[in-house]
Order: sequence, then structure tokens, then C-alpha cells
Amino acid sequence: MTQSPHYSLTTVLLILLLSATTVNAQLPRLKISENQRYLIQENGKPFFWLADTAWELFHRCDREEALHYLDKRAEQGFNVIQAVALAEIDGLNTPNSLGERPLMDNDPTRPNDDYFKHVDFIIEEAAKRGMYIALLPTWGEKVFTNTWGEGPEVFNESNAKSFGEFLGSRYKDHTNVIWVIGGDRNPRDRDLPIWRNMAEGVALGVGGHDKALMTFHPQPAKPGGSSNWFHQDEWLDFNMHQTGHCPNQPTYKLIQHDYDLSPIKPTLDGEPLYEDHPNCFNAKELGHSLPEDIRRIMYWNVFAGAFGQTYGCHAVWQMWTNERKPINQPLRPWKVALDLPMANQVKHLKDLMLSRPVLSRVPAWDFVVSPQEDDKTFVIATKDSEGSYAMIYFPTGKPVEINTTSLKGSSFSTTWFDPRTGNTHSASPLKGGSMVKVHPPTQGGLGHDWVLILDAE
Repeated sequence: MTQSPHYSLTTVLLILLLSATTVNAQLPRLKISENQRYLIQENGKPFFWLADTAWELFHRCDREEALHYLDKRAEQGFNVIQAVALAEIDGLNTPNSLGERPLMDNDPTRPNDDYFKHVDFIIEEAAKRGMYIALLPTWGEKVFTNTWGEGPEVFNESNAKSFGEFLGSRYKDHTNVIWVIGGDRNPRDRDLPIWRNMAEGVALGVGGHDKALMTFHPQPAKPGGSSNWFHQDEWLDFNMHQTGHCPNQPTYKLIQHDYDLSPIKPTLDGEPLYEDHPNCFNAKELGHSLPEDIRRIMYWNVFAGAFGQTYGCHAVWQMWTNERKPINQPLRPWKVALDLPMANQVKHLKDLMLSRPVLSRVPAWDFVVSPQEDDKTFVIATKDSEGSYAMIYFPTGKPVEINTTSLKGSSFSTTWFDPRTGNTHSASPLKGGSMVKVHPPTQGGLGHDWVLILDAE
């Protein structure tokens, strides 16, 4: 008879600890900054949200495909992945890659553990790559089908709360989960209690509101996004917009609206114009989106006060392949689309914003003094509230006059930042307390966008 080896209590505890670390990699939890404008990690480090929309990740990707996707997005600098547990594209009745459906008999009170093991796997693999999962419990048409969406509508006030509690309890120890209630539906009055109950269920499952960082994902809306319905709700920690898939709108006004609300809550655009998406859903007349339009929207949003920015690719969100039915004309299979230009350029925005003090950054609407129209040439600025730096985004080569009197210092070093490459070019210093006309390094229309950085010397 072989005798079992004898381990000390210390050794056993170490083995258990290492096993737990291997199974469930831990990231620092995220929370709201003291000034209520930004996200920070629990160690106080500023966090710039750079997300990708992978709505069908849990539903359509097998484990090998999921790892391929996560590896690529981690390499490209993304730190948040937005994905849906009960997915949009017939997510209740078409099984996932492992042959599992999420609910028994489409009953939210009877979740299928084997389906959610696949969700567990992807969330844990994201954590190993330093990425957070912005988890939507369900796509919105499971509450309100509206004129599109396969549904079926399965949620009511009671089972929404129990489903939220199930998910909250399941992922309460996963420090890389951010909660996103809703899913591409603006709620009717009758839907509000359902969404609120789902949020309350999540909070109950994780052990309290202070342990569930939460927002709501709407359709395009005005004047705000999630704030239109839930800004005063305790569970809503930050506001989210969907600015939609048209390139010709001043998205900075939507961010500004939420930025000015009371109480103060962080805000961002959680679904902008996707790369390779038909402009305004009309490819025949308007073509597909261009990198310069997507880039402009993102810099506008962040400079208007957003604490981060979400990116999306039209083929990637639906994980489209040639064997699948296309939705709204994707141009190429999702694995090819992972390497489109903007997917490799958005990291430059994150790097730029983290290169200067983050938590004291504010919009600088008075910085550009030249008269402007709300069109694609609109120049926008952001600055340090302490006056140590400013950044001005030029969507085109249009020169404007700027006012540096709100900055501190007798002179400023100037740097031109290229949002396409992340490269910088030094320029001549500017005097403090002056009005000066600034000409970008290149002249022309869209595609000639630059950021001017002023640093107090």
C-alpha cells in the first residue's frame, strides 16, 4: 500500500493559494475617483477606459477563438472588453460554440451552469491579460424587442432581479468585472422597474452597491445617454452614451451634457461609429466609416470630459464569418478585421491621456477663441485645472486662435502629437498669458488631424 505524502499546513495553504491564483487571476478593482470624474484602480492609479465591443464573444467564439481575440486586443492596448451574457443574435435559442444554451427553457430563473462555465473561462482569461470585462447580463431585446431583434422577451421585474443576483453572486470574486445593465434599448416606462431590479439583483449578489461598478448601455439618445433615465439612481456609478453610427454629429455635446449634471458622475461613449460600419446604415449612398471620422469622434469625446472611450468594429462585434448571415453589410471576416487601422491607433489616445496628470484634467471650452461651427472642423481643447498643460485637438488643418491665459507660467513648450502614429514633433515655445493663432503641421481636410500639447516650463 502506498502511503500518501504528508504536507505541512503551510505547504497545503501555499498550494491552494497558487491554485486559486492560476484559476482566477486578479486585477485591482476599479472605483470612482474622489472628484467623481474618472475611474481609478483601488491602489489609486488612474484608469483610462479603452474598450472594444465584442458583443457576441461568449456566444459565437469557441475557446481557441476567444483566446485569439483576447491576445490581439491585449496586444493593441485595449483594457476593457464589452460582451453580453445573453447575446443579441438569437442568443437564447442558438447554442454557443460548446452546444449550450444559457437558460433552461428560456427561463431566467434557471440558468445553465455549463453555458456559464464558458463565460467564466473568458472572463478569467481576460484577467490574465490585464483586461476588464464590461459584462452585460442581457441584450435589451430580451426585455423589449421593439421593431428588430430576435428576442424572445423573457424578463419581468421578478426574474430580472433573480438573474442579476445569480450573475452577481457568480462573479463577485472576479475583480475584473464591470456591470453594464441594458443593451441597445432605450427603456419605456414599463421597462424601468425591470432594469432597476436587474441592477439591484447584481448588487445583492456581489454583496452591496459599493462592490458593483455599474452603468447602463442605451441606444442613441438626447440630451444625455443613461442619464436620461437613471442618473439619480444609486446603482448607476457612471453614465454611458451610444453616439451611434453616423459621422456627422457633434458628439462632444452629449458628453458635455452629462459632464454638467448633478450629482457629478463620470461619463463616456460606450458605442461610437464602428470601423467598417455603413455610415448611418446607408452604405449605398454614404459608404462605410473612415478612420478619420472615428478618430475625430473619439478625441472630441475625451477632450469634452469623457473618462475613456470605446471602440468597435462592425465585423468583430458580431464575430462575422463567410458562413454566417451578415448583419448590415460587414466587409470582411472578424479575424481579418481585428487589424483594421483604428484598432491599432486608439491606443495612442490612451497613451496620450495618461502621459499627463489625469485626475485634474477638465474640458477647456474657452481655450479656442475663433468662431466655430458644430461641424467636422470643430477644434476642441482640454487642460489641467492647475494650469500645467493643455491639449488642443484639430480635426483638420484649420488654424484657430487660442487663449493661454488660463494656464500658469511665463512660457510653454509645444509639441505636435500625431494621432495616427503616436509620434511627437517639437515646435516653437509659446508665451504665457497670450492670444496666438495656431497652424497645424499639415493643411487640408479630414485626415489632417493633430493634437497640440502645451506644457508649462
